[in-house]
Amino acid sequence: MKPGSRALSNIEKLNELSQKAEAGGGHGRLQKQREAGKMTARERIDLLLDEGTFEEFDKFVVHRSNDFGMDKQRILGDGVVTGHGMVNGREVFVFAQDFTVFGGSLSETHAEKICKVMDFAMKVGRPVIGLNDSGGARIQEGVVSLGGYADIFLRNTLASGVIPQISCIMGPCAGGAVYSPAITDFNVMVRDTSYMFITGPDVIKTVTHEDVTKDKLGGAMTHNERSGVAHFAADSDEHALQLTRELLSFIPSNNMESPPFVPTDDPADREEPELDSIVPESSNQPYDIRSIVEKVVDDGYFFEIQEHFAKNIVVGFARLGGYSVGIVANQPAFLAGVLDINASVKAARFVRFCDCFNIPLITFEDVPGFLPGVDQEHYGLIRHGAKLLYAFAEATVPKITVITRKAYGGAYCVMASKHIRTDVNFAYPTAEIAVMGAEGAVGLLYRKELSSATNPEKVRGEKVAEFQDKFANPYVAAERGFIDEVIRPAHTRAKLTRALHMLRDKRDTNPPKKHGNIPL
Repeated sequence: MKPGSRALSNIEKLNELSQKAEAGGGHGRLQKQREAGKMTARERIDLLLDEGTFEEFDKFVVHRSNDFGMDKQRILGDGVVTGHGMVNGREVFVFAQDFTVFGGSLSETHAEKICKVMDFAMKVGRPVIGLNDSGGARIQEGVVSLGGYADIFLRNTLASGVIPQISCIMGPCAGGAVYSPAITDFNVMVRDTSYMFITGPDVIKTVTHEDVTKDKLGGAMTHNERSGVAHFAADSDEHALQLTRELLSFIPSNNMESPPFVPTDDPADREEPELDSIVPESSNQPYDIRSIVEKVVDDGYFFEIQEHFAKNIVVGFARLGGYSVGIVANQPAFLAGVLDINASVKAARFVRFCDCFNIPLITFEDVPGFLPGVDQEHYGLIRHGAKLLYAFAEATVPKITVITRKAYGGAYCVMASKHIRTDVNFAYPTAEIAVMGAEGAVGLLYRKELSSATNPEKVRGEKVAEFQDKFANPYVAAERGFIDEVIRPAHTRAKLTRALHMLRDKRDTNPPKKHGNIPL
């Protein structure tokens, strides 16, 4: 043997094994994946991460099962690609399930690979991104596979509020597999190719005799519009990964860091005269709250979260003076901006995420109250509305509220009022802060007088005007100090950026405790 031939042989073996691992389930299955409109696991990682930054772990891992002929089917990597790399120059950990290998099913070793990158992420304080495309637990391994899922769930739970966790559902995700994405902070689904459900259409038909397709049961739009399980509906794998990269640009790597700073040429004191006329004179006339948000934030860019779910409230990320902020805003253009069960839960979870990761909260308030109705009451509006109240009250990040118009009843208290530790509360001159609207209040306060009046409509009109003049304004609250300043709408951006600068070193704490008991 010539000198160096052994070394050459070893390198050739390494290259050969690497090629086998990178081939996944083989050329035919990889091609079938692409024909289904899906990228392969490695293609997804390459697109998600900055070029040339991926460092792989456990490339040569194989399963340990010998039952059901599995001893003759050992594929390198065992159906999941794991490692770390960069997104916009920042370190992240990633795992991508490979549907071409045993349908991406989770085995003991498959789970161990995912747990390893999650453990690394916790040690070094970096986000974890899971690219899910799996048929579920590997049946051939029985309880060992189920145990692997539980090992992942535990890490999801321990990592919650410590490092950001993002799930991209890029294929099937069924049964117990859905609980890991459910615990993570954000779920991105892909239209037409991804779905999530506990039990599939066949089981449902057997048990309840209901006919339903996979897409209707648990497709991307079902979970974006109806259940609220998902936060984004992407048009393709490529779009899902682009959304993930953008989402990461607003959030820190862990709970001990501040969010990323992005320099801007947008002047901090920029005036927007159009804001002076956006809020209609009539309190019953709708308008799009996004038109205010977009005129206030850096470069007019607002990255909305869950735009298809509970449209009566708007949440998402933006920047003010280069700093990330979380936006929570009632939406008068949908159900008059009223708070209901779904809106309360949507906003509460977003508020808690921002509080976990040191992202200041800006609230734009125009809310007539909570949605009345038998179903709302019976399905627990009290309990779910309390979640939003709890979330705002426990949050210790800088909190700023702008009341643009209505702030009625209990909803005034809930929407980041001064009374639940919001730092700075502004109001537009159009703000109406009261127990209820003028029409309702007059109907209660002057019931007897109206019933006995010879011209009840005239009396009602007079009393409504009187009530509006006395109570439906921001000045009574301002006299009490519940509103720090009544501002001209055109000055909103300047007022917010200055308040944020003042609050930059804010320190607030909650009483020592294991954790609170949020009304789940």
